[in-house]
Amino acid sequence: MHGTLSRPDDTPRGGRAARLPLVLRLALREMRSGLRGFGIFLGCIALGVAAIAGVSSLSSALTEGMAREGRTILGGDLAYSLLQREATPAERDLLAGYGEISTIATLRGMAHADENGSALVEIKAVGPDYPVIGEIATTPQAPIGELLAERDGVFGAVADPVLLSRLDLETGDEIRIGTSRFEIRAALQSEPDKVAEGIGFGPRLLMTVPALRESGLIQPGSLVRWTYRIALPGGAGDDALLARVEEAIHEAAPEAGWRVRSRLNADPQFQRNIERFAQFLTLVGLTALIVGGVGVANAVRGFVDRKRDSIATLKGLGAPGGQVVGIYLTQVMTIAGLGILAGLAIGAAIPFAAAFLLRDVLPIPIAPVLAWSQLGIAALYGGLIALAFAILPLGRVHDIEVTHLFRDQIDRDRRWPRKRYIAVALAAAGALIALSLGAAYEPRVASIFIVAIAIAFVLLRLVAAGLMALARRLPRPRRAGPRLALANIHRPGALTPSLVLSLGLGVTLLVTIALIDANMRRQLTENLPQNAPSFFFVDIPSAEVEAFQSFMRDAAPDGTLERVPMMRGRIVSLGGVPAEEIDAPEDVNWVLQGDRGITYAQDPPEGSRIVEGAWWGDTPDENLVSFDAEIAEGLGIGLGDSIVVNVLGRNIEARIANLREIEWRSMGINFVMVFSPNTFAGAPHMHLATLTFGDEEDRAREPALMRDIGQAFPTITSVRVRDALEAVSNLVGQLAIAIRGASSVAVAASVLVLAGALAAGHRARLYDAVVLKTLGATRSRLLGAYALEYGALGLVTAIFGLIAGGLAAWVIVTRIMQLEFVFVWEGALGAAVLAVGVTISLGLLGTWRILSQKPASYLRNL
Repeated sequence: MHGTLSRPDDTPRGGRAARLPLVLRLALREMRSGLRGFGIFLGCIALGVAAIAGVSSLSSALTEGMAREGRTILGGDLAYSLLQREATPAERDLLAGYGEISTIATLRGMAHADENGSALVEIKAVGPDYPVIGEIATTPQAPIGELLAERDGVFGAVADPVLLSRLDLETGDEIRIGTSRFEIRAALQSEPDKVAEGIGFGPRLLMTVPALRESGLIQPGSLVRWTYRIALPGGAGDDALLARVEEAIHEAAPEAGWRVRSRLNADPQFQRNIERFAQFLTLVGLTALIVGGVGVANAVRGFVDRKRDSIATLKGLGAPGGQVVGIYLTQVMTIAGLGILAGLAIGAAIPFAAAFLLRDVLPIPIAPVLAWSQLGIAALYGGLIALAFAILPLGRVHDIEVTHLFRDQIDRDRRWPRKRYIAVALAAAGALIALSLGAAYEPRVASIFIVAIAIAFVLLRLVAAGLMALARRLPRPRRAGPRLALANIHRPGALTPSLVLSLGLGVTLLVTIALIDANMRRQLTENLPQNAPSFFFVDIPSAEVEAFQSFMRDAAPDGTLERVPMMRGRIVSLGGVPAEEIDAPEDVNWVLQGDRGITYAQDPPEGSRIVEGAWWGDTPDENLVSFDAEIAEGLGIGLGDSIVVNVLGRNIEARIANLREIEWRSMGINFVMVFSPNTFAGAPHMHLATLTFGDEEDRAREPALMRDIGQAFPTITSVRVRDALEAVSNLVGQLAIAIRGASSVAVAASVLVLAGALAAGHRARLYDAVVLKTLGATRSRLLGAYALEYGALGLVTAIFGLIAGGLAAWVIVTRIMQLEFVFVWEGALGAAVLAVGVTISLGLLGTWRILSQKPASYLRNL
């Protein structure tokens, strides 16, 4: 026996086993006894892999669904949108030359029910052939042309059930939109192109285009979006034809100011949101997997502890350390493979389950498929985590002497594993980082996450080491229970590092989520500025401005009314660079997407401060613009640079004269771009106004005032700020529920790891319990000692979680969300108290079985 474990007759006659390497053969033979002790290991790996595989598979299913149903979602093969103006006859003829055209007009308006008040609605005016592609569902079901047709001078309308509930209406009731009356003839259940229209602040109301024209809502400068959808003949699957048509239309009308979408990207913003949210959930799943890695390390340590006799026997028979490590690494990775397979099976099933359970809930179709590449990435994550966390505990076995294996239970060998095992662990960690960055939608976010996890690991190890050092130096209590608890914290083989690490990550995550959620809700509801407006008034015609201001002076004499002209424009170029070629950071890129509100002013607007340059004089000789300073920095532009915006189909060029610092949180009227008055001289436009009340008594009159404005000015859209915030708050609430649900996976992994850490220390605790019970210790005294130990660990970890979670939430809220941060104690303390309770409960549950052991049966086997 020199350097390898073998025997002359070890090769059976025939059979597949004869062809297997010795290490694999021995590993498989040992695994015949089952997977006892690897439940936590399997759970940690399967949970993390299932989370990553499920999220990525569901994201692929949503993306595939949008790609397959892009024509239905868009309502055609191509969609050309214009804001504030209709297509000219020449432009319409140009589009019609390539296929069948359908026209859609969308805008916000007010629905007035005579006795039941008013409500903001998202109006969608359609043609009699709507929808050209897809199906619309109404109650009662009938052709849309019949439901919306004019009967006895009254147009029909189809309303979202939310509007019916809000205004206490039923089918057959009448409402007033602008200067026209409409009969509600059906409730809208679903529309095929809902996603393409984006998220609205009010319920949907369908009417015909002629009815919209009769309502008086369409006036020069009204914020109406006209969309012309083209259904190409035979173009449903011809991507090359789609590209040729899009290019030809662009060349024929380069300055039309279209917003162009195709069935291949029916809703780019929604697609980006899916990818961003998928990345967030993937990072949460990776957090669960990394936390589970601690459970893997605990399980492997427990596995080595249970296999002590087998390891000693193998090494006593001459097996080299590398071969012993290979045998047990094979077993561990084989078991990890089983966990990965279980996680992949669960993750692959998630999109199919979602397609079945959420088919009537989600506004987009789910096309469940087996996303093999995504499943492969999830499997790779699981394998790398298992290897990175398992190799170091196994590597210690290489150099442990045979005699030391038997006394290692109470005298732990603290030597580092050989360099080869450290190198393998570092290589696995490096591959994990590379995979995380390579698979990320936003590598910058992924890199921040990786750095944060690394810092958390280091800090938690330092906390554990500091706690053990402190416990070692504290004076010994006179009572046996506290003395035993203190000794358990710092003794060799203590559970302190594992418990602090697993619980610390879970508590930090809980506190971070609780604080982000609380700050977002506080910003939306509780933390409104003292001078926040009560109303926004949109689409005030220039001809009615004086009458509107006079009415408001009489109806709300104590309110402060502010009014500015408003148009919509799309940035075409900045500094001579086309907008589509500008690679801007994510936090400012929104300015380049779609149309932006713009205005002109003679004086600097309130709520902003000029930080660079100077305001224009009374009669500037050229078109000038004032730009938001922070966004200008992100876009890489400054004083003197040119900007081209498309307004009402015309490209307008202006020079940046000054940069402003804007206080957006005041919720007052302000714009990224404010132009000099000469820029838009004579251009048709509407006005935007805000009304601000000074005290709660005036605010109580808001509903009545809203009704009076609707009667006096039916074409003006009134938006209560609190109603809009409530709609946003509902969206935030739904998002928060999804985030909490996803994060619960990481928390569940923390609980699993906590249980695994306790299970890994089972043998040492059993040894202690037997010795102490033999010396006369009672079960209640031992339970008290363990409760003190787990309580101390939970308390320290909770304090760390409060600090680290608070810091993480502060960075996210202030740096990423650009909001004011307040440490909301309720949710954070709730998470911390929960952590202490879980630690003590799991700890005592885990030791109850140990304390139930009879000393005699154990002592006979010593």
